[in-house]
Amino acid sequence: MISRSEQRFIRINFITIIVTLLVILAGGIVRSTGSGMGCPDWPKCFDRYIPPTDVSQLPSGYKEKYVAGRIKKNEKFAKYLDGIGKKELADSIRNDKAITLPEEFNPAKTWTEYLNRLIGVFAGIFMLLTAAFAFVYRKTAKRILILSILNVFVIVLQAWLGAFVVSTNLTQWVVTAHMLIALLILAISIYTYSYAKQLHKERSVIMYRILWLKGFLFFTILVSIAQIILGAEVRESVDMIAKSLLLNGRETWIQKVGNVFNYHRDLAILVIITNGIIYKMVIDRFSGKAAPLLTARFILLTLLLQLLSGFALAYLSLPPVAQAVHILFATLLFSLQYYLYLLVYRTSTYKQ
Repeated sequence: MISRSEQRFIRINFITIIVTLLVILAGGIVRSTGSGMGCPDWPKCFDRYIPPTDVSQLPSGYKEKYVAGRIKKNEKFAKYLDGIGKKELADSIRNDKAITLPEEFNPAKTWTEYLNRLIGVFAGIFMLLTAAFAFVYRKTAKRILILSILNVFVIVLQAWLGAFVVSTNLTQWVVTAHMLIALLILAISIYTYSYAKQLHKERSVIMYRILWLKGFLFFTILVSIAQIILGAEVRESVDMIAKSLLLNGRETWIQKVGNVFNYHRDLAILVIITNGIIYKMVIDRFSGKAAPLLTARFILLTLLLQLLSGFALAYLSLPPVAQAVHILFATLLFSLQYYLYLLVYRTSTYKQ
């Protein structure tokens, strides 16, 4: 039986997952609207806790000041990369002229980025609450406590990297790394949530072989991660094209991306096929209101919405709303697949 304190942990953990997804959605909105440099400093915004709404509220010489600050911070980042043997990456940051270009003040972009940071703060608060409430498992399930505390350190790392996302003027590989760490945070939260939910339950036993489903589901998750990485590369290419064209000719951006877009589009076919096979395997093995079956249905719905947003991006000139939604549903698809894997992992085949 789940105690009241354990139920509280499960609720807080679930809220943490939802807030993390909101952070990813907010990040997608920031990127699709070009608001990433709306606040040129971090953690404050134009040296203020509440951002300005008019250019008259900005500090004098703010452009030169923030560019100088970025260059100084990036030199520290480059030295760190040198220290871990990433000399080419370090040199790319030192030689990136875009970092020295100041951003014009835009109130809408400033507040979009500021709200993104606020949601990130809420995610951090709920992560701390999750770790605090995880102490109820210090004797019964130490891995929940250890992983919950680890996630706090990972989100601190994410915040640290977020500072360099700003200081490097949205250097593409830094933004991609930021996204992948967000997936790691999400995966840890989903694991602790699932483990806590299943802790006092007996393992499910079914009449059919489950090993093939476990293995193929793991493969499907890897395909989804590869698709997310390719999608990030497509986004990076689009950003570079948009900058080179001074944000003009939006309808031509996708055509100029090249092979990486073709790979991303073609891999989507494999994503559809693998998830369709997973659904068939699940309905063959589970029935009624079994959690794996319900999760598989959510996967199909999410996949459909993901495909619709992808078509909108490819054939409707990259509408910003579709960009943010596409990132959200890609992340949600990964989350549901991973949760299904955790459910299936605790299922075994009946043996006489």
